This record gives sequence, structure tokens and C-alpha cells, in this order.
Amino acid sequence: MGTTAKEEMAHFWEKNTKSNRPLSPHITVYEWSLPMAMSITHRGTGVALSLGVSLFGLAALLLPEQFPHYLAMVKSLSLGPALIYSAKFALAFPLSYHTWNGVRHLV
Repeated sequence: MGTTAKEEMAHFWEKNTKSNRPLSPHITVYEWSLPMAMSITHRGTGVALSLGVSLFGLAALLLPEQFPHYLAMVKSLSLGPALIYSAKFALAFPLSYHTWNGVRHLV
């Protein structure tokens, strides 16, 4: 009869231990490149977008007031132009980068 899964795993680990091979390459083995950085940024912006949309939708469901009320609250804070433009960039960058990097990937 065949071997059990436990015996197979024991044989696998025994063989790897004897050969002194590393289990997998560590992140420091790889040299950073532009495609690697773009891929990581694409994944990060995708996570940020999905979290942002999820939180916005959850807030729309749970908060008691309508959107104009919260917009008026933000306007009443009288934030400076530098902070306003930084916030706009923080909202626009993930969407535009993720979209255009996706188009680049498809092309």
C-alpha cells in the first residue's frame, strides 16, 4: 500500500535538511528594479482604493447626516490651500496610478 501524507512530509523535510538548501530566497536576495517597484505600488494603490471605497460606503450607510452636512463641516475648518491640495493629491494619485498602470499592463 502507498505511504501516508505524514510519511511523505517527513521524507520531504529529511531530504531538504540533508541537502542544506534554503527554504526560499529572502527578500534581500532580489535587486530592486522599476517593474518590481511599479508592481508593489500597483498592489498598494489597489488595496488603498478598495479600503477607501469600502469605508466611504460604510460611512454612507452608518452616519446619520447626508453628505452636504459633512462637506460643510470640512469647509468650516478653514484648512489652508497646501493641506487641501495635498488631500486632493492623496485621493487622486491612487486612482490615476492604478488605472493607468492597469492599462499599461493590458497593453
